[in-house]
Amino acid sequence: MSAHPAIPILYQDSRILVCLKPPGVVSVDQPGGLPALLRAQLGDAAPCLRTVHRLDQRVGGVMVLARSRMAARLLSQQVAERVFYKEYLAVLCGVPGEDSGVLRDLLGYDRVLRRAYVAQTPGPEVREAVLRYRVLEVHGEDTLAAVALETGRTHQIRCQFASRGFPLAGDRKYGAPGLEGPGIGLWSCRISFRHPQTEEWVSFSAPPPAEEPWTQFPPVPPSQVFFP
Repeated sequence: MSAHPAIPILYQDSRILVCLKPPGVVSVDQPGGLPALLRAQLGDAAPCLRTVHRLDQRVGGVMVLARSRMAARLLSQQVAERVFYKEYLAVLCGVPGEDSGVLRDLLGYDRVLRRAYVAQTPGPEVREAVLRYRVLEVHGEDTLAAVALETGRTHQIRCQFASRGFPLAGDRKYGAPGLEGPGIGLWSCRISFRHPQTEEWVSFSAPPPAEEPWTQFPPVPPSQVFFP
């Protein structure tokens, strides 16, 4: 395995590990994936590290991995029951007409092209996708928005905004000009869930890195970013 910068670990105990996934790294357990990189970093080739939710390869930010089979089952159940909350920061190319709103679509996924699409009618591979957004800052033709997912579809945020003419910065797959580096204008800034052992409600958050496209916007206080 090639050398990789240390992955920031925000919290760990015997049941969970919370870290910042770097853009360009896959979430799943495969060579070069996030669990494998963390095992190498921790100096243990075989600790239990299980992916219970995913970020697209080009998306970075806060993720939790389970450190036991039971923890993985309990966290996955929260994801399925939509009580595992995920919030993002997104840089949109363009300025939405409304400062806040709910986006609701039927999304399909083309496995050949590896991209999501908005469908007009329901189908066996088409599912409802819902997100909430709030505009935080506008700089020129770019918008910094807070996004809260109510569903977790593949490429959901990327596709829903792009279908309305606001692709995420750097997201060439959905029509935006590219950026230097492996990332796009999407960052997992907060996750909230019940700890699988204590059942305590916990939240973990982190701001995006000091690089494009984030540096064109002034830092936004967390109280303005997060949804109630």
